Amino acid sequence: MTDTPQSNETGPADGQPPKSKRRIRRFFLGLDAFVDTALWRSGSTIRRIFERYDAFLRRFRATGVWRFLAELSSDGLTYGLAGFIVVLAFAQPAFEATRYADWKTTDDFAVTFLDRFGKEIGRRGIVLNDSVPLEEIPDSLIKATLATEDRRFFSHFGIDFVGTFRAMVENARAGGVVQGGSTLTQQLAKNLFLTNERSLSRKVKEAYLALWLEANLTKQEILKLYLDRAYMGGGVFGVTAAAEFYFNKNVRELTLAESAMLAGLFKAPGKYAPHINLPAARARANEVLTNMVQARLLTEGQVIGARRNPALAVDRSQEQLPEYFLDWALDEVKKLARRNPALARDRIVTVRTTLDPALQRQADLAVETVLRENGKLRDAGAAALVSMIPDGAVVAMVGGSSYGESQFNRAVNALRQPGSSFKPFVYMTAFMNGYEPDSIVPDRPVWIGNWSPKNYNRSYRGPVTLRLALTKSINTIPVRLSLDFGREKIIETAYAMGLTHELENSISLPIGSSEVSVIDMASAYSSLANGGFKAPAYAILEVTNSDGEVLYRREQDAPSPQRALPEDKVHQLNEILVNVVEAGTARRARIDGVVAAGKTGTTNAYRDAWFVGYTGNFSTAVWFGNDDFTSTRRVTGGSLPAMTWQKYMAFAHSGIELARMPGVEADSLPRLARAAPSRQADKQVDAVQPRVLKRRTQDLLLEIGRDLHRLRAQKSARITPSGEPEKAVTVQ
Repeated sequence: MTDTPQSNETGPADGQPPKSKRRIRRFFLGLDAFVDTALWRSGSTIRRIFERYDAFLRRFRATGVWRFLAELSSDGLTYGLAGFIVVLAFAQPAFEATRYADWKTTDDFAVTFLDRFGKEIGRRGIVLNDSVPLEEIPDSLIKATLATEDRRFFSHFGIDFVGTFRAMVENARAGGVVQGGSTLTQQLAKNLFLTNERSLSRKVKEAYLALWLEANLTKQEILKLYLDRAYMGGGVFGVTAAAEFYFNKNVRELTLAESAMLAGLFKAPGKYAPHINLPAARARANEVLTNMVQARLLTEGQVIGARRNPALAVDRSQEQLPEYFLDWALDEVKKLARRNPALARDRIVTVRTTLDPALQRQADLAVETVLRENGKLRDAGAAALVSMIPDGAVVAMVGGSSYGESQFNRAVNALRQPGSSFKPFVYMTAFMNGYEPDSIVPDRPVWIGNWSPKNYNRSYRGPVTLRLALTKSINTIPVRLSLDFGREKIIETAYAMGLTHELENSISLPIGSSEVSVIDMASAYSSLANGGFKAPAYAILEVTNSDGEVLYRREQDAPSPQRALPEDKVHQLNEILVNVVEAGTARRARIDGVVAAGKTGTTNAYRDAWFVGYTGNFSTAVWFGNDDFTSTRRVTGGSLPAMTWQKYMAFAHSGIELARMPGVEADSLPRLARAAPSRQADKQVDAVQPRVLKRRTQDLLLEIGRDLHRLRAQKSARITPSGEPEKAVTVQ
């Protein structure tokens, strides 16, 4: 036999691994040794560095009090840095507003507002690019502003820690807030990007935005923006508009006394506005003059003349501008500009609005009268009213009892529980889901978990019709109905009718627990007054630019009305809501000779009282309550709100052609059938102009106005064939 070879030259020896495996093993052993050595040497190096650092610091070792202060400072810096990072995270949302390239001019509109008949009713907005340059603003006004609002303006970086500490000391001494710690830059940041909300988060955002402004603008630009954007009372913004409003002067012509009075408005324009309280305005101006002397910007001798001869403001005590309406209308112009490129480019515009000045005066008078006669007695301190024609055109708006004291518009921005005035949404939903006005539903206790609604009189009627349930405002019935077809359908109906704010789908939704606004309620009830069409509230009829070019005209640019409700269901609900006024909870809202419908609303603890009513001509919502949500003294929707509604609506329907209530015949109401045709007219002492012109008359007046404007624009440009200007055309 031939012997078998045991191995070749590259094969492994007996008991030995292959050569390739030995190489891999040596590689990893070497790598492990390298890592171990590197880690050991790194640790040794770090240890030596730390030992040297520790030895160096030992030379400065503090003992006793110095050690305590050193450790306290070290911990303070550590926690301060951590706090800075956390607070910066909270401030991030505020910086979103600075991403817009035109943030300085986003709201830069100069708007002249006209009423529905073409008469000027007020102005709003500012034009930064066309306003008076900073170097042309009187030196006295700039010094008065800096001395009063921010003496260290040109030395701090947006936040004045020295001024803040000084204000804290003065406030502690006085036991109250007598000085503010915000710099002029912080105030500008609030005006540009934030609201007047009193909260820690707003102060944090304000501080960071102030630093951002200081980093992106010069001191002169910040000062100019502040002077142009600050609210000065009377519905005007900026010193240029304030000089014209209070003194009928160009801002360049202001005296020292007038400059001091304007500078005093920055702190509290409603409190120190000279057209509201001239003595308070003069006292505040005297403080400003003292501030200028203390800041060493002027001497006592230089201000003595202004002290002895204080400024005299223009008497506007007889003027009642629709301030709340103008604020809302300006917001509507801005919304329209986002959809209208032509309007977005032209910032100086004239807007013809839907406002009726006579109705606005009567609305103010009605609210003021009822509050003055009953407010203190019934612990009701605030009220709001919105009135519109059934297509949504707002003709009157009252956002509060005094615009000078509070610019917050309770008619538009306040959200309050509607109480039983929300029930028509429930009953309309019921009619759209198979129920009829004569359908029988039991009025008896109904439980949802641990909650059960109670009726106002704490009793139950047993089986009742839906007609009676809504007329008497029974609470159990709408809750029982919601269990049948679901609260989601009620919410859908409310949105379809005109509510815009989010409704909370809670078990108490059917009896009005979810908050709404006054203007939305008037709009929603308008869909009942017009036969079932959605009627969003609007203020703008026409917009023209400075050259007279029409940029927007509602009758041709607005979308067509959309049907929101079935017509037959609207007729059913109208018939019941007329009965609420005739024989239900709103009898105080009756108007002689006029078919009126509506619903009262009163919330828990009498915090909110509503009456929302309508005729074929107008839909009007009235709310009474308190700004701090405290209870009134048993004010119900059928008392003060219904009384105010009746005072206003009786005037609104005088001298006009009465429109028919959809689905309701006046002859079917015994009270109206007995009323003499001239009874209402005999009760009106003063003759008034028609509140709503016929469409043909409106078109004719508008056409005449456009022709007059066109003639005035052309007469200065006409040239005769000989080259001489043509004689002026006199237009009667």
